[in-house]
Amino acid sequence: MPLVIDLQVAADVEQVVPPQGKFQLWADAAASACANIKNELSIRVVGFQESAEFNLKYRKKEGPTNVLSFPFEDPPGVLTDVMGDLLICAPVVLQEADEQGKTAEQHWAHMLVHGVLHLCGYDHLKTAEAEEMEALETRILVDLGYPQPYDE
Repeated sequence: MPLVIDLQVAADVEQVVPPQGKFQLWADAAASACANIKNELSIRVVGFQESAEFNLKYRKKEGPTNVLSFPFEDPPGVLTDVMGDLLICAPVVLQEADEQGKTAEQHWAHMLVHGVLHLCGYDHLKTAEAEEMEALETRILVDLGYPQPYDE
């Protein structure tokens, strides 16, 4: 079942954001790799300032970052279909794509897959977790027709 995606785009980054159909494709592919997946996802694409504000508030880290994931936890006794929220910083995604020698679309796909996997409970704080998450990201992206996202 495809995810129900609420895509919100900040006015100052509209011209660099892929179409909603791409977000749908990438998110559905990532969600298919997750157990017990819920089917509602909010994605907000922002600029440097909003990303930096959220990064400081929720991670206590200075400056903008590529993607922030906010898994939703159902209140006690209430079951919802809400997976969570992703906050993606368009200028950071474009800057990283350039620095890594990737197309913008390749890196957008990677960041969306990465963020959805976080919402599914994957993490990369420990080496074993990172290896598992990176292998899954690579499989999903290659299956979508993109090159593998990590340096070999």
